Amino acid sequence: MTAPTTMPVDAVLFDLDDTLCRYRRSPATVLERAFERAGVDTLFEPSTYHDRYGDYLEDSSSVADLRERCFGDLAVESGFDRDVGVAVAEAFAAERDQRAVDPLSGVPDVLEALGEEYRLGLVTNGNPEMQREKLDAIGLTDAFETTVFAGYDTAPKPDPEPFGRVLETLETDPGRAVYVGNSLSSDVAGARAAGIRSVWVPPKPDVPAEPTPRPDYTLESLADLEQPPWLES
Repeated sequence: MTAPTTMPVDAVLFDLDDTLCRYRRSPATVLERAFERAGVDTLFEPSTYHDRYGDYLEDSSSVADLRERCFGDLAVESGFDRDVGVAVAEAFAAERDQRAVDPLSGVPDVLEALGEEYRLGLVTNGNPEMQREKLDAIGLTDAFETTVFAGYDTAPKPDPEPFGRVLETLETDPGRAVYVGNSLSSDVAGARAAGIRSVWVPPKPDVPAEPTPRPDYTLESLADLEQPPWLES
């Protein structure tokens, strides 16, 4: 589904991780410490865990359960006992501090400015307790009218269901909303599937010439939202 681009916007929806906030320690650093803490050699790379994360969202009861399932499978695939992977998952949880996050540049000012003109919503893949800790840590607990924890409240992104849930609560149509995120495969693809215009804020400066799927708008930083691109189209 593609989003209409001529209707005025009355709702702005956001992703959380690496769009509004970022961990102070990278997943690679935390995973390295987790292997050391569990007393095992490197079983898999951080990118492997990232690529498999979404496969476990719907069937996991918590983020701890998700990691144990995922790390257990990855350990078995690497020729180790499942218990080794579970031990690494437990060590990862002990090393990862959900409050050790910082807002990205411009976040408070952008949300305050947009909140005066638009209804704001949050659609984030992640455990509700974990994501709420991040929001509290960066002072955004009350920044959004509604939040959907995709993968727990609904199917995970890029499924259109979490976007539809937020729009229903905000009482608006897909054509009158935009979604802001950093991931092409999760955020841009999910917004397109829901018929919502997408605003892509790339996590790295080396932006591909032809991003796939193609976002409706591409910004250099979140601070650029103080001058919304949909007002210029």
